[in-house]
Amino acid sequence: MSDPFTALEARFGEALRRDEPMARYTVARLGGPADALVTVRSRDELADAVTLAVESGLPWRVLGGGANVLVSDRGVRGLVIVNHAREATLGEDGQVWAESGTSFSTLARKAASRGLSGLEWAVNVPGTVGGAVVNNAGAHGGDVAARLVYADLLDCAQGRTVERWPPEQMCYDYRASALKGQHGRYVVLAAAFRLDPGHEPAAINARISELVAHRKGTQPPGASLGSMFKNPPGDYAGRLIEATGLKGTTVGGVQISPVHANFFINLGGGTAADYRALIELAQARVAEASSVQLELEIELLGDWTDVAPGSR
Repeated sequence: MSDPFTALEARFGEALRRDEPMARYTVARLGGPADALVTVRSRDELADAVTLAVESGLPWRVLGGGANVLVSDRGVRGLVIVNHAREATLGEDGQVWAESGTSFSTLARKAASRGLSGLEWAVNVPGTVGGAVVNNAGAHGGDVAARLVYADLLDCAQGRTVERWPPEQMCYDYRASALKGQHGRYVVLAAAFRLDPGHEPAAINARISELVAHRKGTQPPGASLGSMFKNPPGDYAGRLIEATGLKGTTVGGVQISPVHANFFINLGGGTAADYRALIELAQARVAEASSVQLELEIELLGDWTDVAPGSR
């Protein structure tokens, strides 16, 4: 049987790693091995990796900063593409353009240093520009939908066709877009944002310092995936979980944070199965107590077949 990774190895050489543990690529520091993994450093390399995976019949996934994903202990079948395409330009007129692997928080800080206002809220958002565009990332009353000018997308169903989508085409909603759930079809290559020029960098950075201080005072440190559940309409997931008495509950090496119940912390040696057991416990207790069905904000990635919750 021919090796499905042959074309990728010819293109990327030793940069293509086989049976690569995912723990080093995820914020939660866990996850089994990917069949193969390659780190790309430009939008052209990103398009090459995706195109070759499609042509080789391989399942594939793009991974940004490794936040907001829970990788199965059994790992990921096919190809994982770690996106480090990070070129960015910041115009004096307020137009900001960045490749999809750019750290969103880093982009916000660079914009502040140029006197460009409008992304201050993003300094506390983990992950990359690509993930932010797909998920309509937001915090402190701001979100991507309010600032996006366009996103350049690779349409994997049309060869190497690149489409430019305005925000209207994204159909943005709370932590949702037309791209979410379309992993096999579209890949964000780059995006442009419209910011407000002409501000004093010191004033913007003062606001950023306030937001960072607020985050440190209300969200736990440590290896978490970010917010575990979406906030239901008119309420907060953390409040609902806390009301069930689950704050501080631990399964294996993973704990529902005693600081904020919508953050689950890997205390060391935690597994994806530990996380899943706590997820299902929180969902069941909240549903029983308040009839609210908590919806995951994070994404389950990899091989979850026949995994018993809490198994180690």
